[in-house]
Amino acid sequence: MDREQLRAAQNPIKARYRQRPEAALVMLAAEGQLDEQEVACSVATGRALVEAGLHPATGGSGALACSGDMLLQALVACAGVTLRSVATSLEIPVSGTVRAEGDLDFRGTLGLVRDGEAPVGFRAIRLIFDLWGEASEEQVATLLRLTERYCVVYQTLARGVPVSVVAGSRDA
Repeated sequence: MDREQLRAAQNPIKARYRQRPEAALVMLAAEGQLDEQEVACSVATGRALVEAGLHPATGGSGALACSGDMLLQALVACAGVTLRSVATSLEIPVSGTVRAEGDLDFRGTLGLVRDGEAPVGFRAIRLIFDLWGEASEEQVATLLRLTERYCVVYQTLARGVPVSVVAGSRDA
């Protein structure tokens, strides 16, 4: 996709959102099915069914996807797509890779320590770009700044958002 194709795809959408801001509010959703025998949950990704389970550091075999890895994968996917979109829009010639790393202390997840000593969740996440091509240092800096600004997953993690848990039930 080149710059003109991207603009042709996005301009009508942007115009609609300018005229009707409420049209831009979209609820995304994900759903998983709990496994009845294994400590696992199958999640439909839109392209495939991913079976997530325990990380080996918490007793899993490593055969199933780890939700922590999936979070990092979502960050990489979003940042990569955002960077490519910005590069296309600004006609900046760049290629490369995106990687995310996160630090977890699994003692918190396993309930082995007092509150706060080893919190549940990532302590830190690093988003790493290895870019090459004909882009100048200034262009690369612009790409990274705009990717950080417009990447939905990055901004959600960096900003933090309210998350709630709601219990519902269905009759079997």
